Amino acid sequence: MQINITLDHQGNGPERGPVQVGWFLTSNKAGVLFDPPERLTSRQTNTGHAKSASRCPSVIQMESRYFVVKCPYDLHIGFNRKDDGRAVLVNRAGASGAVRRAKLPDLITLVNEEEWRYPDRPTIQIMLPYCFVADETLYMTQLGPFAHYRPDPLPGTIFGGRFPINIWPRPLMWAFEWHDPKKDIVLRRGEPLFYCQFEASGPERPIQMIEADRTPELQEYMDSLSGVVNYVNQTFGLFKAAEAIRPKTLLKAKKRD
Repeated sequence: MQINITLDHQGNGPERGPVQVGWFLTSNKAGVLFDPPERLTSRQTNTGHAKSASRCPSVIQMESRYFVVKCPYDLHIGFNRKDDGRAVLVNRAGASGAVRRAKLPDLITLVNEEEWRYPDRPTIQIMLPYCFVADETLYMTQLGPFAHYRPDPLPGTIFGGRFPINIWPRPLMWAFEWHDPKKDIVLRRGEPLFYCQFEASGPERPIQMIEADRTPELQEYMDSLSGVVNYVNQTFGLFKAAEAIRPKTLLKAKKRD
């Protein structure tokens, strides 16, 4: 009988206990807008009955492994084309919008039409300062907020993604594929923007989320990874090179006075 044992990131023995995941903002600019990630929970639910779904162990286990990142902005965006056919975004909120018109290009970008997956589905991106890091092998999956009900569904789907945050900590973005560009995109501050799921060495290990310190070592390592997507087609092929220059420790808990 073959027994597989997973060693910790230092090779000292089997990994046990909670998996520490650090979150931080890559910039302090307007940092008060960005709420800490929260564990997914079914709030204000019926727990009085023993057979209530909110007391189901499988539901509790599932929710405990997802973390919610909330939308930091109120946005109302439409799609249009100029007389020359060029695709553009339209600020439907106008002067009454929460975000100044001059600041919108700093927040939201319409991807070049040549890079859309489908010719009739525009792709937009919202750049965010959220970043996650770990000191052991840990994959993060970014996916849509499937447990959040919207009376006015978004006219498309978000791009998900999965990558190892222990060797590839990078700022996240909200990427959206606009299936019906005739319908506007309405995002509300405080509503779930996306979920993060984390996969470690053992499915039974719980996730412990902590705020991480943006140390000089972490910043220097991230700088070495920054912007490489502009120069290569497959960034996953750089994982081995990144791991070779990675400091032994990147995750350090942030101390609050």
